[in-house]
Amino acid sequence: MHEYRVRSAGPEDLDGARAVMLDTVYRDFGTGYVPHWHRDIIDLAAAYLTPVRHTLLVALDGARGEVVATAALDSRGPAHPPNPRRIAERFPSGVSAQLRRVYVRPEHRRRGLARRMVADLLAFAAADGGYRSVYLHTDPAVEGAEGLWRSLGEVVHDERADPGGGQGIVHFAIPFHAVTPSPSPTPDSTPSPIP
Repeated sequence: MHEYRVRSAGPEDLDGARAVMLDTVYRDFGTGYVPHWHRDIIDLAAAYLTPVRHTLLVALDGARGEVVATAALDSRGPAHPPNPRRIAERFPSGVSAQLRRVYVRPEHRRRGLARRMVADLLAFAAADGGYRSVYLHTDPAVEGAEGLWRSLGEVVHDERADPGGGQGIVHFAIPFHAVTPSPSPTPDSTPSPIP
């Protein structure tokens, strides 16, 4: 059994969160840092800590205390371009909660961390009261990502079916009740064993 502590990120967590995110875009996505797509990673405080309707969660390894997973939510809907126009229109900014940066270091995957953090993000979005929908997109080339999101939500557009394959991205609508929040509420959940 491995213990993790999930909490709302504070300034002391930002360097660790940024490291998880940058490692993911370089290793898993193979794109590296692309300012147009990853600008939020550089200034996490401005993107997620300052706006009251946004949040960033981190999971800390109970044994070492280091950030091993991240999950964020903001009120920016998907932009067109690069996303299809109908997706941008279905999930407008301000009333759509977008799940972002749900990243888990490879050695900590398959332990329920992403699902647990998404549950807390959905509870945050529901408590806000101003969000009408929850949206996310994923790169199906990332191991395990598409399966997780299919288990939690509905595919609203799969770009692989577009002429030319689009960006190869899969877009999802996630119900507010897709998963139950962890028993200990954020901002500072207590450690819990996750096998």
